[in-house]
Amino acid sequence: MRCTPALLRVLYFFLSAAVACAEADPPVLITTTQTSADAQTMVIGFVGGFVKRDNSVHSTVQLVRHLRKRYPASAYIEAFENRHRDKAYQEIRRRLDRNHDGTISSVEKQNARIVIFGHSWGASETVMLARKLEQEGIPVLLTIQVDSVSKIGQNDTVIPTNVGEAVNFYQPHGIIHGESAIRAADPARTQIVGNFRFDYKANPIRCEGYPWFDRVVVKTHTEIECDPKVWNQVETLIYSKLPPETRDTAARQEPTQE
Repeated sequence: MRCTPALLRVLYFFLSAAVACAEADPPVLITTTQTSADAQTMVIGFVGGFVKRDNSVHSTVQLVRHLRKRYPASAYIEAFENRHRDKAYQEIRRRLDRNHDGTISSVEKQNARIVIFGHSWGASETVMLARKLEQEGIPVLLTIQVDSVSKIGQNDTVIPTNVGEAVNFYQPHGIIHGESAIRAADPARTQIVGNFRFDYKANPIRCEGYPWFDRVVVKTHTEIECDPKVWNQVETLIYSKLPPETRDTAARQEPTQE
């Protein structure tokens, strides 16, 4: 995104807002599974742009819904709009605070099993939330960014020291495209699993159900958002970080670089 002129960034902001307000199809609501109030296994997904957190056209929402179906109530799995980082943060704190004394003890922090992922602005918020948790010494097992686009004043390329592993999926084309490389603030504490590049100029795909703006103006940015190959790999990575007793036992494939 930093290669995109400021004018295009502003244009994207306003056009995305207009399209989000004008979408004809109503979102499909997700029924939240009942979870324990103190569940410490948490998967947080951030949607991009001005997408509603319950609009199941989008892959982040679809993945959250799929994970909920396959995992027991002990895991908290939720989608958030990217402007609601603080809500996600407060929910994480609430669930870690098992004795409800208003503070997160060192033991409660050590027991945290948190995965954060997102697309576009949601991918950037993934890093911002991890950084906010870093300030309290709360560890994050894994962050996953899909075509990460930073908001003004954000830095989504440097992964904070409280993150164990980080992965970046991106595509390089179009007026809106993701960061091509992320790096660890401290390589001794954070492993960058990889920066995986996808080329939709060479291998275009159709994104059914998306607004015309997404399919035409930011075509390749949308293609990585609806590419099942990408999101199957995202799901595999999330599975790898969940406790064995809640992990699906089906065979999985490791992410592969195109």
